[in-house]
Amino acid sequence: MRIFPSIITAAVAATAFTSYPAMADTFDGAYVGANAGWSRTEIGNGIEGIVIEAELTHEAASFGVYAGYNYRVADSFVIGAEGGFSLEAEDKLYGELNGQAFEIDPRYSFDVAARAGFIVGDKALIFARGGYANQRVRTSLADGTSTIRTSENLDGWSVGGGVEYAVTDHISARTEYRYTDFGSYGDEYERHQILVGLSYNF
Repeated sequence: MRIFPSIITAAVAATAFTSYPAMADTFDGAYVGANAGWSRTEIGNGIEGIVIEAELTHEAASFGVYAGYNYRVADSFVIGAEGGFSLEAEDKLYGELNGQAFEIDPRYSFDVAARAGFIVGDKALIFARGGYANQRVRTSLADGTSTIRTSENLDGWSVGGGVEYAVTDHISARTEYRYTDFGSYGDEYERHQILVGLSYNF
């Protein structure tokens, strides 16, 4: 007579053990990942002392790595922090000023952002992000006899959002949009990105 209640108790315990930890671990903890996508740079009035008479725009491929931590504060709400490093391929911008050629070469960038989002159906995270960004830029100006090169780190801010989906217990895929403004020194320097990424969740 005691066997049947024992079987029920064991079944309930097994169900709780197999379902609850899996749900609790989704988007909760440390992760690392890599992303790639499309980037559009727009530079307006000037940069590093070079006055630009017309807006420069350029599209390029973007590649990066990132690491972060998610904290699941409720069943459907996640907050966290993330840092990343990125490079772009063939992203130089060219122009001419008073008959002199100049080149703007974005070297690399890094960012630190806070994230917050809602979990839909236990596997999809809809999130927003925002934080600090920094871009290393090298400019070259030919004065007719020589080329003057200068480098500078531009401070800025970034906002964006996207969707991340848990493919397995440890692998998740994401797609997101980011807008970054590096014009903290009065320059008009903006970047738009559409990125896809793959994360490993510890």
